[in-house]
Amino acid sequence: MSILDFLGLTQNDTRVTESPAVSVDTDITQRIFRELETLPEDRARYLATFAYVLGRVAHADSHFNDDETHKMQEIVQVLGHLPETQALLVVEIAKNQVRLFGGTENYVITRKFKEISTPEQRTELLDCVFAVSAADKSITVLEEGEARRISKELGLTHDQFLTARAVYVDHVEALKSFRQRRNG
Repeated sequence: MSILDFLGLTQNDTRVTESPAVSVDTDITQRIFRELETLPEDRARYLATFAYVLGRVAHADSHFNDDETHKMQEIVQVLGHLPETQALLVVEIAKNQVRLFGGTENYVITRKFKEISTPEQRTELLDCVFAVSAADKSITVLEEGEARRISKELGLTHDQFLTARAVYVDHVEALKSFRQRRNG
């Protein structure tokens, strides 16, 4: 089952058939879905979309690094009030789905998060997006651009974007280069 099916965002008549590699259910994915079934459906949907959006920024440079993955797990565990094993599973699902469907479904899933969240939760998500992107002490131009797209898709203002970024401004690579040239 893809995250899109779980979120109820696919339409049977227009859905592209999954490739055999995507549709193969392994013991690991079976275990992950059994674990998520213990959560109330609305909570699981919220956490799935939240984690997916975090995965978007972590994968902006086409790979997940260990620091970003660890930060995602930490955030999902704390904000989701989940045990560590459950947070790990949610993050692994999100990472897998971003790898498989990222780019084509990013807007749809972020829009779903916007629909099921409060304005405060959307601002909190943007803060977490920057925390994940800065986990390795570097916010690349690609990550900052993805954070900006996420912010717009969540309906946040430019000032809200700047406020969230301000906490991590020392890690923004474009500004690091500028400061080095100015001071060097």
